[in-house]
Amino acid sequence: MSLALLRPPAGGVVWDVGAGCGSVAIEAARLAPTALVCAVERDPEQLALLRANVARHGRRNVQVVAACAPEALAELPAPGAVFVGGSGGRLAAIVDHVAARLESGGHVVVNAATLETLDAARRALARPGWDVSVTQVQVARGQPLGQGLHMVALNPVFVVVGAKP
Repeated sequence: MSLALLRPPAGGVVWDVGAGCGSVAIEAARLAPTALVCAVERDPEQLALLRANVARHGRRNVQVVAACAPEALAELPAPGAVFVGGSGGRLAAIVDHVAARLESGGHVVVNAATLETLDAARRALARPGWDVSVTQVQVARGQPLGQGLHMVALNPVFVVVGAKP
């Protein structure tokens, strides 16, 4: 759902900030094979997984950026879409930088697991002229219960989208 709302531009640039192990960056690179996907991550353990996953999936259009955001973003080409999966507590500063560099008509997608991050994302993306939307995603997994199947809910995720006019 986050990738559908991100709308990775064909032939453009996508940033995955706080890329973790790279699942969003790799899928964005698959959806837009002529795009450059910049996966920004600061954690050494996550960087090792990110590099291994990019190699395993053969995504030559993913550029791994081992650095902290928002400082690292100044060196990257201007994006048409940005996914923020992790912010290290610097979400407002990251969104400020993204808003200044994002191409017109571009989208910023923030996934939030907590109400505090949801609120921070909504406030950071609330800019004059921008459309901001929030969608809650809830998933349940089946587990056996007696002779039947019982659905066990997982924690919800909030998908916050900001669209630059």
